[in-house]
Amino acid sequence: MRLNPIRPLLLCLLGWLTLAPALARTADCQIQTARLTLDDGIALEYSQAGQGPPVLLLHGLFASKEQWQRFQCQLAAGGRAAIAPDLPGYGQSSGFPLADYRLRTQAERLHQFIARLGLTRFDLAGNSLGGALAAVYARSYPRQVRTLAFIGGPFGLLSWGPEVEAAIEAGVNPFIPITLAELDLELSLLFVMPPDLPEEDKRAQVAEYVANNRHYQQVWNIVNLDDRILARNLGGRWPTWIFWGQSDRIFLAEDSVRRLRQFYPHAELHTPAKVGHLPHLEQPELTADLYLAFLSAHSPPLP
Repeated sequence: MRLNPIRPLLLCLLGWLTLAPALARTADCQIQTARLTLDDGIALEYSQAGQGPPVLLLHGLFASKEQWQRFQCQLAAGGRAAIAPDLPGYGQSSGFPLADYRLRTQAERLHQFIARLGLTRFDLAGNSLGGALAAVYARSYPRQVRTLAFIGGPFGLLSWGPEVEAAIEAGVNPFIPITLAELDLELSLLFVMPPDLPEEDKRAQVAEYVANNRHYQQVWNIVNLDDRILARNLGGRWPTWIFWGQSDRIFLAEDSVRRLRQFYPHAELHTPAKVGHLPHLEQPELTADLYLAFLSAHSPPLP
C-alpha cells in the first residue's frame, strides 16, 4: 500500500524563515526545484542552489527540504552546489510503503536518487534523523562520500532528552502534536527562541497531525526501531564535522558528543552556546560559515 507523504511542521515556518534577518546576505540566491523518478516509478522532489562541488543535505523526522533554504543559499554563496531532497515519504516526495521509513531502506532509496543525479563524489550532511541517515549512507557507500557532517544532534545514538521523555511518559508525543499547547511544546523543544507563528497556521498544522495521526504514529514507531543505529559503530575514515548546540533539548549534547566522538575521534567539533536542535534554521550564517571553512580544508571548491 502506498501512503501519503509526511507534510511537515517546518512548512508552516516558511513565512517566518523568509522574513528572518539572516536572509539578507542571500537576497540573490536562486533555489530550483525538480523531481526525479526512482526504479519503481516513485518520485523524489529536491531543491538545489548554487554551482560547484555538490553538498547533499538530509532533513530530519517529519521535516522537508524547505528547512535548508537559508543554509543552501549560504553554501551557494560559498561556491557549493547545495542539494536538499525530500526524503522518501516526506514533503513533496511520493508516498512510500511504511517499511521504506527504516534508515537502511532510506539509504538505498537515496542511493538511487544520487545515481539519477549523476553524482559520484559529494559532501554529505544531515540534521537529526538525517544525520543518522548520512552516517548509514557513508558506511554503505564509502567511496562516494568526501566528508560527513552532523548538523545538530543526530538521532540513533542515545536516549531522548528528559523533557521529551517526560512528555511521552505523560501521553504526549511532542513531535505529533494534536493540540495548540502540544505544538507550542514542540516549538519550544526545537528552538532556543521559538518563532511566533500565526494562530491560523498553527491550527492548520495541528489539523494535519490529527487527520493523519495513524500514519504519523506508524512512521514514529518504525523510525524508532533504529533508535540505537549510531551506537552500532558506524564510524569511518571520512573527514567529519560535528556541530551540536549546547541548548539542544531533543538530544542533550554533553554525554552524546563524547559517545559520537568515540566513533569519529578525529572529527572537528563545535558546541556553540544558545544553539538548539536546528542550527541551520536558527543560526544559518554561523553554521554555514564554519561548515564552509571545514569544507574548504577537506573538499576545496573548483578553481
